[in-house]
Amino acid sequence: MRKRALPIRAAAPVALAAAGLLLTGCGTTPAPVAPAGTAAPKAEGPKAAATLGGPGSACALPVSFGLAEKWEPEAIDDPENPEFAALTRQGPAVIRCEVDAKPAGHIGYLRIWTADKGPARAALEGFVKGAKNTSKVAYGETAAGALPAVEVTYTVSVELTEESKEERAFAVSTPKGVVIVHLGGLDSDEHRAMIPAYELAKSTLKAL
Repeated sequence: MRKRALPIRAAAPVALAAAGLLLTGCGTTPAPVAPAGTAAPKAEGPKAAATLGGPGSACALPVSFGLAEKWEPEAIDDPENPEFAALTRQGPAVIRCEVDAKPAGHIGYLRIWTADKGPARAALEGFVKGAKNTSKVAYGETAAGALPAVEVTYTVSVELTEESKEERAFAVSTPKGVVIVHLGGLDSDEHRAMIPAYELAKSTLKAL
């Protein structure tokens, strides 16, 4: 099982920009974000090349779902360490796993967070409020596999570039707590290109 030596957002903004990670963001001003809960464009979606979350997978999670080809998961090392709380927590959620899209040709991640038992919407709203510089926030009801889910789309203003980019996430309640699956991206173009992999995760999700 591979683990990230450092939690995400551990680097300073300038270092993140140099590394080309999600927290920078560049590119053109995005088009309006589609309302949450709406389906992704009906292009031919990717097939699951692996399953994340089940026995023997890279990340121990309360759910499992299919991963698109070449997307590489890594568990977050010691996410409960209070020393890194500012880096590994967002609102009520703690990051557990990061799935890197770079091997598949995109600059972005799926990030999987967990929160205590409770309503999925409350956890997702707290998660979004824990982010910085958000706007155009829209929630909607959807489904993740056979589970009811809540989804949000929003934009994030990136101070370093003074531009905005699209992000989205969905949340489900499970007997082991709420799970939030979040998709970011270097910019809105990268984000949109990765939506099929996000939709694959959502459509194949199962509680464990």
